[in-house]
Amino acid sequence: METKLTLRLDKSVIERAKEYARQRKKSLSDLVEDYFRHIVSSDGDQEPPFSPLVEELSGIISEQDLKGLNYVDYLEEKYE
Repeated sequence: METKLTLRLDKSVIERAKEYARQRKKSLSDLVEDYFRHIVSSDGDQEPPFSPLVEELSGIISEQDLKGLNYVDYLEEKYE
């Protein structure tokens, strides 16, 4: 049984969420329902899983390596 729910959100968030839903060919209600289903599911306490690519790349660059890194300089040097 479906029931109506009223939410109060910032207008800009709603507009961006509608665009996100449109791009995925879903309704905003479907997105909200999917999210609620996820957080109340038995595994809802866990963080959402990362994509396989993110898992694979995780840990390749240490925080120490990132300190002082100027990405613009790196790209300019790489593509000279």
